[in-house]
Amino acid sequence: MSEAQPTSAMVVIGDEILSGRTRDSNMHHLAQVLTEAGAPLREVRVVADEREEIVAAVRELAGKYDHVFTSGGIGPTHDDITAEAVAAAFDTPISVRDDARAILLAHYGDPEKLTEARLRMARIPDGAELIANPISGAPGFKLRNVHVMAGVPIIFNAMVESLRPTLRGGPKMLSHAFRIPVAEGDIAGPLSALAEAHPAISFGSYPFYQGGYGSTVVARSTDPEALAAAADGLRAMCGALGAKDVTELPPV
Repeated sequence: MSEAQPTSAMVVIGDEILSGRTRDSNMHHLAQVLTEAGAPLREVRVVADEREEIVAAVRELAGKYDHVFTSGGIGPTHDDITAEAVAAAFDTPISVRDDARAILLAHYGDPEKLTEARLRMARIPDGAELIANPISGAPGFKLRNVHVMAGVPIIFNAMVESLRPTLRGGPKMLSHAFRIPVAEGDIAGPLSALAEAHPAISFGSYPFYQGGYGSTVVARSTDPEALAAAADGLRAMCGALGAKDVTELPPV
């Protein structure tokens, strides 16, 4: 794990994702939030609703990254096994907890509506902190460095907002993009040389076709001065290539 720049990983859980029945949007939203928070997403795994697969992924990623986020599998049905699996990953007991039960009771408003199935959503590992769910009431939780949240995008996003103020981040990752009407193969050599000259910068090249081949080159860094120097290098590279009509997007 990094002290200067905290890093994050995500475990997307659900057979419906792997089968193609459901398109995942949670990773995209989380990646944006974590980039803004200065704790960038470095790895994402998609696993089936299988206990041992979830346990293995959570254990490995929790030991490798500062923050781990899961989505999916904390509902009321029999295949919602994420809470139990995360508890098992840390050898932690899990049971219906009074504070989580009270939240569900306040949401449903009638004790008779707290069926055995719905009470599954109040099963929280010992020592975990609850994550607020302002949409459907059922809380997520944080156990050590693992944040366990719902899979439904509107609920997942609301939980992420609940977490946002607590995320320990580092310097914000900045980026500066150039849209260059030159094929990627033609910029590969000069871009490689530029990357060697600016080791503190992460360069990415993304080809496009719009009446001809081109490349969008994105420079990324947490250091504004280093990023500005890299941008100067990209301008010089474009000039040396004779590139015309280069579009430079404002740094963000």
